[in-house]
This record gives sequence, structure tokens and C-alpha cells, in this order.
Amino acid sequence: MSVPAVEVAQHHQHQFDIVVNNHPVHADGPDSTGLQIKEDAIKQGVQIQLDFQLSEKIGEHGTKIIGDNDAVTLHEGAVFVAVAPDDNS
Repeated sequence: MSVPAVEVAQHHQHQFDIVVNNHPVHADGPDSTGLQIKEDAIKQGVQIQLDFQLSEKIGEHGTKIIGDNDAVTLHEGAVFVAVAPDDNS
């Protein structure tokens, strides 16, 4: 008897400790989206809103913009920054 793909996918999900705006966040992964990361952060008290622009820190000085529907493969210690849409930093 085969197991439905949805059940298989759920068995591979587990929590990752990531950072959003310098706050620790527990996020389900490894497969996530930009919107899911922001939702998890908000639920855990990070002072951001869903319309904030999310980016992932890559290396020492790089960043990658993450759209709400963009697929993100989470890993332990991944660092994200969310800024208000009118923030010019």
C-alpha cells in the first residue's frame, strides 16, 4: 500500500531555527515561502507586517530579495531581514 505524497511531504518537514530582524524564529521547513517566513515571524512576536519586503542575507555582504510566493529552502541559522515598503535603507 502506498502512502499519499502529501503525507510523505509532511514527514520530511521539521522546524528550523532562523533569524528574522535579529529575532530567533522557529519555522517549518525545509520548504517554505517568503510569506510563510513572515507569518511565522509575526506569530512569534517579530515586529513586522505582511507587506514588508523580505530578503535573505547571503554571505558577509550579499542579500537576496524574497517575494511572498518565492520558494525558500530553509537551513539552520538562515538570516532574513524584513523592511517596510517605504524604507529606503
